[in-house]
Amino acid sequence: MRVLSFLVRRARRPLLLAVAAGVISGLSSAGLIALVQEALSADGRPAAWLAWAFAGLAVLAVLSRAVSQVLLTRLGQAMIAELRMQLSQRILEAPLRHIEQLGPHRLLAALNDDPAVITQAYVFLPLLCVNVATVLGCLAYIGRISWWALATVLGAMAVGAVLFRAHEARAIGAFRRARETSDALFQHFRGLTGGIKELKMHRGRSRAFLADVLRGSVATYGREFVAGTTQYAIAMGWGTLLFYAVLGLALFVLPGWAGLTPPAVSGVVLAMLFLLTPFAQTIELLPSVGRASVALAKASELGLSLTPEATIAPDEAPPRGGGAEGARAWQRITLSGVTHRYYREKEEGSFQLGPIDLTFEPGELVFLVGGNGSGKTTLALLLLGLYAPESGEIRLDGAPVDDASRDQYRQLFSVVFGEYHLFEHLLGLSGPDLDERARRYIERLQLDRRVRVEGGALRVSGLSQGQRKRLALVTAYLEDRPFYVFDEWASDQDPQFRKIFYTELLPELRARGKTALVITHDDQYFALADRCLRLDFGRLTQLPARGAERRPARAEHAGARGHEALKAVEQET
Repeated sequence: MRVLSFLVRRARRPLLLAVAAGVISGLSSAGLIALVQEALSADGRPAAWLAWAFAGLAVLAVLSRAVSQVLLTRLGQAMIAELRMQLSQRILEAPLRHIEQLGPHRLLAALNDDPAVITQAYVFLPLLCVNVATVLGCLAYIGRISWWALATVLGAMAVGAVLFRAHEARAIGAFRRARETSDALFQHFRGLTGGIKELKMHRGRSRAFLADVLRGSVATYGREFVAGTTQYAIAMGWGTLLFYAVLGLALFVLPGWAGLTPPAVSGVVLAMLFLLTPFAQTIELLPSVGRASVALAKASELGLSLTPEATIAPDEAPPRGGGAEGARAWQRITLSGVTHRYYREKEEGSFQLGPIDLTFEPGELVFLVGGNGSGKTTLALLLLGLYAPESGEIRLDGAPVDDASRDQYRQLFSVVFGEYHLFEHLLGLSGPDLDERARRYIERLQLDRRVRVEGGALRVSGLSQGQRKRLALVTAYLEDRPFYVFDEWASDQDPQFRKIFYTELLPELRARGKTALVITHDDQYFALADRCLRLDFGRLTQLPARGAERRPARAEHAGARGHEALKAVEQET
């Protein structure tokens, strides 16, 4: 019943309208039974009013059922879209650490499968109401003929309900196991598409993937789904058997025991036969309701609970330039006693980063170095507000950054992550000259032969990994935020452009008053930084300045040269 209450809350008004049309259809169908029985019982030719009443009820039943189905077709797709939007919003609102722990395969399964399953139950709900209304109308007609016949039918329905509940519990368990296997299937599908080159290069690996990994999950999903459906089929078999038992009692027992006349027996039998279709349809719909309940429970387990109060944030037009929304002038970012703990592979216990005490000010160029697994990226995620500190705090101009202000705080940063995603559109950016400004940055980063911008969309052809990272830098430039973070940005660049990055692009940002945190291993350029920090086993130290006596001159020269180039770009826009 949880899924039914959820569906009613989600779209109360249109759903009630569809249900009302369905109920009218069901009651009209039940009313036809009484008219048929009345016509059959008439001596000679039936009265004319019976014919008109029959025609009217038939038209009403057909029209109301059609209205219900049309409404449901429209509302069903609208609800799938709404549920997917709400799940997407929940994912965006959830803490990054929680999303990483879930994994993309679980999120894709929740976004792709669960809304359709839940909506399927929504579409079937009015039809269920049609059948319930038909059943109630038939029961009322049977009760009018004979209370003994009604009691027999209700008793059989009670026994059927008990048997159904027993089988339904097993069915829900099977559907739940099938849903868990669906997560594994999405993980394997990601492995198939993401590792296609590796699979093609090794015949044994591809065969093992198909035979040992994918086939097992596919077979498990099919087996559990069939098991759940089978339990509902068994329940339907019991119900059908009870139905025929009651029909036999009405034909062979009740006439002598309850003294039913032949017209009364024919009326009960006719009503029972009319009950068969809605009864069978109801049983066939119940597996969809069971799967929807499992889908709702799964969303709650993932921490993506769908509530009727959830709303999609209204679209907001970004300001010109697009990316600096929420950004403001700042003087100091301070990390005080910040720690974060996580588990690393092949190690007992957990790894702790920190406590970290660190301060950033506008116009600084800071390098962060350290071995693999030392916590550099984790420190960057803490600084960016994507991870919340387990202890300690981050302060912006003396004010603590908490859950309420963390999203606003993140708007200070432009980031190119080590594992970045390059969107095909300049999302969140606007302005009549957006394409032109993007083209100038693309030309500045030597991408104009392979990248075009049309209407805010990037047309890309054959980019290398390093070129794709340069294109990600174009987006960061267009955001024009006060603090830049680069996670191993130069690692995929050729030596020539790597030199440009350190000796021109970074000093350009500093000359414009931007702060930049650069995670790097390129020790030959350490002298260009204002500070060089090192992480070892989660502990932060500051490296002694190298070439400090010559760094200001080099930085000033590179900054002036780069500032002139970038200033020319801004003046033309």
